[in-house]
Amino acid sequence: MGKVVLVTGVARQLAGRFVRRVLRDPSVERVIGVDAVAPAHPMGGAEFLKADIRHPAIARVLAETGVDTVVHMDVNSTPPGGRGGRTAVKETNVIGTMQLLGACQKAPRVQRLVVKSSTGVYGSAPRDPAVFGEDTPPKSLPSGGFAKDVVEVEGYVRGFARRRPDVAVCVLRFANVLGPCADSPLAEYFSLPVLPTVLGYDPRLQFVHEEDTLAALLIAASEPRRGTLNSGTFNIAGDGVLLLSQTARRLGRPTLPLLLPTVTWAGAALRAVGVTDFSPEQIRLLTHGRVVRTTQMRETLGFEPEYTTARTFAEFARSRGPGLLPPRTLARTVDRLADALSARPAQ
Repeated sequence: MGKVVLVTGVARQLAGRFVRRVLRDPSVERVIGVDAVAPAHPMGGAEFLKADIRHPAIARVLAETGVDTVVHMDVNSTPPGGRGGRTAVKETNVIGTMQLLGACQKAPRVQRLVVKSSTGVYGSAPRDPAVFGEDTPPKSLPSGGFAKDVVEVEGYVRGFARRRPDVAVCVLRFANVLGPCADSPLAEYFSLPVLPTVLGYDPRLQFVHEEDTLAALLIAASEPRRGTLNSGTFNIAGDGVLLLSQTARRLGRPTLPLLLPTVTWAGAALRAVGVTDFSPEQIRLLTHGRVVRTTQMRETLGFEPEYTTARTFAEFARSRGPGLLPPRTLARTVDRLADALSARPAQ
């Protein structure tokens, strides 16, 4: 008998792709996808069970199916398909995770738990270190939104790991996921015709490609390869960083520098009309940025991303089409302006 894998949040594209990828593993006997709504995309040969992880009934699902590997991907910043509000998202992230972990604790066959987390757990603050390691405490904990959800989720996961030391627990903290199919709030922001930015700030950003996200999840859900260990907490990001100004130039989209209070007001206005989920935590990211160290990802987990941060963004930019300004023309204009300003004699 091969492994029985349960994946949560399969109504989303990324989780659906992960399910189809797991099915290719010859050691896997059965794959079960769980979500509160039926997925619109194909599930391959996987089974779909309509179940809300916020309800205690999820324990019955684990008990009846004999699951030994749980991949929890239902921790997200927005509801699937844009349906529902912030309250429903928080309940799924926090209450849903609590119920799922309670079900795993009662299921003696569960041997491995993988949790899709986020580097948002570190927050974004002006006094942050230049680079976050897995054991670097944030200067200030996130005060709300998805980032706070992730902090709570990881706290519950650590409690579960103490209660069930026989279960291999792997938490993957992904940087901002981008790619041709990305549907995150940051992807929506980069799709705006004009990018509002915070005057005086040019934050450093990291990205991870969708394909690398799937590959890292597969490694975490499998038996560890020789010389590696896929239990613990790992930052997952592509090599290198990009400045926000560089992303705008590569997209061919002009920026609109605004004072921070104005950006906050603009974000609230964009959320109100449903253009994009320009949340306060995203404003902090686009003000102070965030960069993580990925040494443990390579040396312990044994994962090497195929895409760098720059290549990931290039793939995303190609999928979004040209902006208002041709990138090369915009780059030349900015460079000439910078040269002209630097050549001005000091007064």
